[in-house]
Amino acid sequence: MFAIIDVETTGAVYRYGKLTEIAIYIHNGEKITDSFQTLINPETDIPYFITKLTGINNEMVADAPKFYEVAKKIVEITAGKIFVAHNANFDYKFIKEEFKRLGYDYLRKTLCTVKLSRKLLPGHRSYSLGSLCNDLKIIIENRHRAAGDALATVKLFEILLEKGLTHPDFNLEGQYRLF
Repeated sequence: MFAIIDVETTGAVYRYGKLTEIAIYIHNGEKITDSFQTLINPETDIPYFITKLTGINNEMVADAPKFYEVAKKIVEITAGKIFVAHNANFDYKFIKEEFKRLGYDYLRKTLCTVKLSRKLLPGHRSYSLGSLCNDLKIIIENRHRAAGDALATVKLFEILLEKGLTHPDFNLEGQYRLF
């Protein structure tokens, strides 16, 4: 089982940034079986350039739950699942840092669709989510919002799973030798 995740944040550096939105789609290797998404009150101002990029502003998150209020749900929905994201290191570090601030060590196996795409879909000029989706005719609704980007990552992941089934180094049962 996989937890395909995207987050929006107050900045690019996990040690100083906070989550403003999270979307999680649980995938069983064939289809989405569960989901969770919410805005998150970062308890700090959202910089203008982030609002311009994501559309998420301080007013939108004012009444949203704080991270500690959704932390248990995130732990529960991702428990026993592989954490999948496009540029997984970014999303995973932000979530780990949020949990660290709460005194909790959040640990999950990770799978990066950027790295996997480079192995299974060679020859693209760019492996950014937007470029890959454009090349593969995956429509991204609500770009730079957690649910929109996570759903696009789900569609990309399904293509990668299909490609991976014929790749000699890919084993869905837990031997991720490509990564």
